[in-house]
Amino acid sequence: MALIAHSIFLCVVFLDTGWGSKPTADHSVCKTEKRSADCNGRWLDTVPADLPAGTEELLLDANAIQTLRNASLGQYQFLQSLRLCENGLEVIEPGAFLASRRISFLFMANNALFMNYSMTAAALWSLPALRKLDLSGNQLTEDMMATLIQQLSSLESLSVARNAIMRLDDSHFKNLPYLKELDLQQNYIFEIEIGAFESLQGLQFLNLAYNYMPCIVEFDLTQLRILNASNNRIEWFLAADNDSAFKLETLDLSHNRLLFFPLLPRRNKLQTLLLTHNKISFYGKLFNDSESTLQLQSPYDNITNVTTINLWEEISYGVLSFLSILDMSWNRLQYLPERFFEGMASLGHLKLSHNCLETLHIHERESLDSLVDLDLSYNRLSNLQMNLGPGMSLPNLRWFNLSTNRLHGLQAEIFTHTPMITTVDLSNNPIEMCALHGSTTGAGSLSCIDIRNAGSLRNLYLAGCNLKVLGSHVFRGTFLVQLDLSDNPSALLSGLLPLQDVAPSLQVLSLRNTGLSAASINVDFSAFQKLKILDLSENSLASFPESLIGLRLSMLDLRRNCLHTLPQHAMQNPLGKSLHVIYLSRNPYDCCSLGWWDVLRSFSTVHIADMSEVTCNYSSRLINAANLPELVLLSCKWVTTDIILLYLVLVLPTCFALLVAFAIIFLTFRQHILQMVKIRYRSSPY
Repeated sequence: MALIAHSIFLCVVFLDTGWGSKPTADHSVCKTEKRSADCNGRWLDTVPADLPAGTEELLLDANAIQTLRNASLGQYQFLQSLRLCENGLEVIEPGAFLASRRISFLFMANNALFMNYSMTAAALWSLPALRKLDLSGNQLTEDMMATLIQQLSSLESLSVARNAIMRLDDSHFKNLPYLKELDLQQNYIFEIEIGAFESLQGLQFLNLAYNYMPCIVEFDLTQLRILNASNNRIEWFLAADNDSAFKLETLDLSHNRLLFFPLLPRRNKLQTLLLTHNKISFYGKLFNDSESTLQLQSPYDNITNVTTINLWEEISYGVLSFLSILDMSWNRLQYLPERFFEGMASLGHLKLSHNCLETLHIHERESLDSLVDLDLSYNRLSNLQMNLGPGMSLPNLRWFNLSTNRLHGLQAEIFTHTPMITTVDLSNNPIEMCALHGSTTGAGSLSCIDIRNAGSLRNLYLAGCNLKVLGSHVFRGTFLVQLDLSDNPSALLSGLLPLQDVAPSLQVLSLRNTGLSAASINVDFSAFQKLKILDLSENSLASFPESLIGLRLSMLDLRRNCLHTLPQHAMQNPLGKSLHVIYLSRNPYDCCSLGWWDVLRSFSTVHIADMSEVTCNYSSRLINAANLPELVLLSCKWVTTDIILLYLVLVLPTCFALLVAFAIIFLTFRQHILQMVKIRYRSSPY
């Protein structure tokens, strides 16, 4: 009986909340589902009063509620999440939340709460269970913010992004012992006093991006896991000089004005360090590697003495043993100090692109066994040395980007000691590919690139290297899936013979501007049976390669060639059935030979990506092929359908004229002709 009575009681409570009879219902204005009511964008100026009493989530974004009155939420005692973003909300009356004290999540971004913030603060203080609060985009100053949150001790997440906060001190975040996430991005913060976050003992995520901070000194937030200080004006980052154990895992200092590599905590668990788009360089060579002292003066009259050696050496002895991602691209690095990578045993992704590096030496003691991705593109590298001896290798390296440097060659053993490498980009380097017998220039290095027998290599980019005519077996022993030879005008003057070793495995091939022409000795693609994407643009092909007809390409680029027409039957074979995208523009097509064009356009599966740019030639005029004028169509139709009549019109008058001339000559000289015949063929006298 007790069990039955308890069940009846639960049913009565469930029905009383308004959700028992209609678990999913349509309100006259809002959409209700389970225990959620969606009233977004309904132009409401008050909170609807007739929603189910058991509503736990109420969405009121993008309305016109300027005042949240004391009685607005009186009937929603079970409310836990409330959204009031983009309402023009100016004030919340002090008793507005008294009946909804269970609210844990409150989002009020993009309003005007700066206008009556004291009254709104009194309302917020009545929410003892509030865990997440979003006050971003409300034109709040630091003092307004402090007033609004000063008694919200239950807060775990706070966003005051996109406000008018300019400076922070230890009075602004008092009484927030459980706060884990603090978002201060896109304000006007130029000063954070030491100790401003001291009371936030549980803080793990701090976002200070897009502010105006000139530096971060005496950084001592040992409990912090993620710090985003990108897009500021930071010239240096100095951690507190102590042996405290920091939990910092991600540090983003990108898009700043850093002059030095940051001086990081000696004991840390840093996994991601983002320093891209700064002014970082190393200055040890300026002082002849001697220990000199620099004075760094902050805008607050704090002076810090830092030795030039300490500007980099403190990070070199195991303190970055957890580091997995290091991005130092877009800086002013001219060199890296010796043993720079020593101790970075977990480094997996290293980006050093867009710097001024001329040489790079990786020594035996700098073990990079975990390195997967190495980007050295857009530097001035002419010499790359990786002491790849018997005990040194890059066993996990997969992506190696060396594009846009000054390299002529690489060490012969580099691909031997990178057994997992799949992608190499050597574009825009003045390199040569090693012929059958490459000649060394000493120290185990070659004046060319030898990729033969690099069995793991799948993607190779050699665009813009000004390669000479390729030898016949430069790719022997490889199983390339993607090859880019673009912008090497002499590379294939002898045809496709140099690609015969990789033809069976290639799926993506770019031959843009490689010297292919109708005069090429060998433009036979029949061996490329796995090819899916082919770029033949910017060559001198005057006829469509018939060997392409049997391939199952999905993308074909024929732009900027010398094609007058395409074979119509090509579009009715495997090629036409497999094509998804084709590029055709910048060719001198004949407007009266566009039968192939009509067939191609009739295929719903083929997308002509540059259709609006495809033109054809008619009477020395270029006309858009997709919109040929009716007069041109009629003229071409007459020419193509009545060509026999045209020939008869031209031939018959000539024949008739010849016949008349022959008749006149015959009649004029008839007797003479007959006598000549009679004399010549007279019978014998016996």
